[in-house]
Amino acid sequence: MSSRLRDPNVRRWLLWGTLAVVFLLVNVYRLSTAVITEQLMAAFALSGAQLGTLHAAFFYVYALMQIPTGVLADRVGPRLTAAAGAFVMSLGGIWFALAGSYPMAFAARTLIGLGGSVIFVSILKFCANWFRADEFATVTGLSFAISGVGGVLATTPLALVVGTAGWRTTIASLGTVGLAFAGLTLALVRDSPERAGLPPIEGVPERPTPSMAEVREHVARVLRDRWTWVVSLMLFCITGLNLTLFGLWGIPYVVQTYGVSVAYASVFTLLGSVGVMVGPPAIGWFSDRIGRRTELMIASGTGYTVALAVIAVVGDPPLVVVAIAYFLVGSLMGGFVLSYTMMKERHPAAASGIATGTINGTAFLGAAVLPTVMGWALDAYWTGEVVDGARVYTATGYRVAFAIATACGLVALVCALWLHRRQG
Repeated sequence: MSSRLRDPNVRRWLLWGTLAVVFLLVNVYRLSTAVITEQLMAAFALSGAQLGTLHAAFFYVYALMQIPTGVLADRVGPRLTAAAGAFVMSLGGIWFALAGSYPMAFAARTLIGLGGSVIFVSILKFCANWFRADEFATVTGLSFAISGVGGVLATTPLALVVGTAGWRTTIASLGTVGLAFAGLTLALVRDSPERAGLPPIEGVPERPTPSMAEVREHVARVLRDRWTWVVSLMLFCITGLNLTLFGLWGIPYVVQTYGVSVAYASVFTLLGSVGVMVGPPAIGWFSDRIGRRTELMIASGTGYTVALAVIAVVGDPPLVVVAIAYFLVGSLMGGFVLSYTMMKERHPAAASGIATGTINGTAFLGAAVLPTVMGWALDAYWTGEVVDGARVYTATGYRVAFAIATACGLVALVCALWLHRRQG
């Protein structure tokens, strides 16, 4: 092994990068539905609500698994937890590609969600073990940026590949790549510098594995904390909304409102994913430098809500306005990502997986609920028009859907204000 790889400050980035690729695949899976909406509707004869439920199957199990994932990350460690998750997720992807009916597709997407559910909290636990406290918001932002990279790949690039190879071959290929990285995670990643046989990193103490009694105490403490539930409501709205917009309804809105192709419309959700790549690491870095959290959350929440409100009020603003709104919704999510750092800082280091897993669970519960809610709104105003087996929704339906999105932004902003008033 080279001398540079014996330096834990260098080695940690190689290991983080391995986990990051797995997290990238998670994000391609969870956002891919927007690109293959019409193919899924035609293949399984789906309504908007049924499509929303199929999309949400990933997120229901994802949400339910977050507290157990926190316990696994704290007790078993991020290496084994992430490797097992990548393996299960990839098997689910291959099954989804082979599904011949709606129930089989639903079950396969649920399996994808089950495997993918453990990856992000495992990364956060890995970062807590390999990075100092004053680096955590920055590296968390970088981890969220990887979700933006996955989001970019799940837009125009995915649309082009699906157009060439078909959606089934494309999803099966993702599963094959995932199996390879499950093996790499097991082979390369280690839970801490000490377990990698490296010297400790200054400012990052070795954390002993908590006992089950300590785990129960940590869970109880996290669940008793009012901040847990306020942050959870905030992330329910923001994460749920972002994944609904960029993962499902954002592309059909542009296609059906402006009469453009799916490939062209995917450029707009690509801009949103670029925002996710840029915003969270930049805001996380700035927050670490100035030592402020809630002020940045309030500023982000204000801009986030206004961007959505413009589309809800106007309905069909110029496409450049839609592009700016999508970019802002992606980038300003970075302010809310700071809540993971805030929750980590409120609880003992041994409870970091439980604390972040709990709030992450409600975040993805939002991603499970909001696609179906917005699908109901679109179905309520549907006039019966169908093109190539897919429903065509009205301008009024989309305005109502974006009004729901705006309301979610307002709720998140109120939560940020509550946190600001009670910090310290």
